[in-house]
Amino acid sequence: MFENLQDKLDRAFKVLKGQGSISEINVAETMKEIRKALLDADVNYKTAKTFTDEVKEKALGQNVLTAVSPGQLLTKIMNDELAALMGGEVTELDLKNNPTVILIAGLNGAGKTTFTGKLALHLKSKGKKPIMVAGDVYRPAAVDQLQILGEQIGVPVYANIASKDPVAIALEGIAEGKKNNNNVIIIDTAGRLSIDESLMNEISEVKAQTKPHEILFVVDAMTGQDAVNTAKVFNDRLDFTGVVLTKLDGDTRGGAALSIKSIVNKPIKFIGTGEKMEALDVFYPDRMASRILGMGDVVSLVERAQMQFDEKEAAELQKKIRKNKFDFNDFYNQIQQIKKMGNMKDLMGMIPGVGKMMKNVDIEDDAFKNVEAIIQSMTPFEKENPDSIQQSRRMRIAKGSGNKVEEVTKLIKQFEDMRKVMKQFSNPAAAAKMMKNMPKMPQGRM
Repeated sequence: MFENLQDKLDRAFKVLKGQGSISEINVAETMKEIRKALLDADVNYKTAKTFTDEVKEKALGQNVLTAVSPGQLLTKIMNDELAALMGGEVTELDLKNNPTVILIAGLNGAGKTTFTGKLALHLKSKGKKPIMVAGDVYRPAAVDQLQILGEQIGVPVYANIASKDPVAIALEGIAEGKKNNNNVIIIDTAGRLSIDESLMNEISEVKAQTKPHEILFVVDAMTGQDAVNTAKVFNDRLDFTGVVLTKLDGDTRGGAALSIKSIVNKPIKFIGTGEKMEALDVFYPDRMASRILGMGDVVSLVERAQMQFDEKEAAELQKKIRKNKFDFNDFYNQIQQIKKMGNMKDLMGMIPGVGKMMKNVDIEDDAFKNVEAIIQSMTPFEKENPDSIQQSRRMRIAKGSGNKVEEVTKLIKQFEDMRKVMKQFSNPAAAAKMMKNMPKMPQGRM
């Protein structure tokens, strides 16, 4: 979502490249470009001005070390200030109460119901026992949507289709949660416009009666600066505890993420990064700052991997690799786990330096489609015995998967090469010998 901002900040930093020191003139020129970049990203004007003034003040107050270039120093200051602008530190949900009541509020179409499901799944993965309450009595099929999501993620849903009273439904849902020993009760509510006084009074009444421990305001990041203005109006009425930014995987300029904390003084707690139920991340301001500056986010990448890969399964897989028993069943399972981690381009962007390289590369969500089709066209025997796949079998697999024989042969060759490398690296002694024999990179002058 921050690609355009990232490009413009890169251009701004080029002003300082080749400069021996930071001066009033070159910093002023860089700050002018950074302010323009922030405004283009739909950041609030006052926020952008205050931010650049603070960065400039800190940059001019720093003595540049001989080992650090002015550009590197400014990048470090920008990183710290961007993180501070977005809240500084991560703000977790307050879940110490049993049960914890969480009220979800926001505009129509912001993605509240989907977020309710994502949050329930997130909390379930953390060992909680959530229940969702279908409190949207206005939108057609809103209750059905939540019930389908509940079935999909294995979380119960309380609904009262006969009632049109959101306050009563919310209270009934809390009673149901207490009866079934659910320790988190998430109340989904109808979308409403801030100018609709009757609906704003209604959500205020839901808050007053249910006494929630957390009120999360869900906002569509694609609405840009308007999202911040809406958040301010809702905050004045509800005094919410945190913000959720949805649709950050879309064509959004990122201004809401950079402005919202400074305008309403409430932390961003979660960000939605895709349509899948697993596509929900806790918001880390420092990590987001690093990604905006093209420095990657390895910590989040590792955390996503840890969520999808089971330690016991990994140990079993390692044994198979050592014995050269890694087969197409294992390969297929690994692909499914990688897909669950999220959008491929998003994952690549978390690796330092790779995000910029991938900027103009279009990676489709179904990037593994052909590989999966080829593997699914194999018989159980062929999947378990890759060496058995000779020419006649390859021709049959190609026809079954809708690919050319060359594509099947290419995949099998890549699989064999990968299997050899994996086997070598599973043996520490062999891996050390392999690394030792690798050609050394030529040393250039810095």
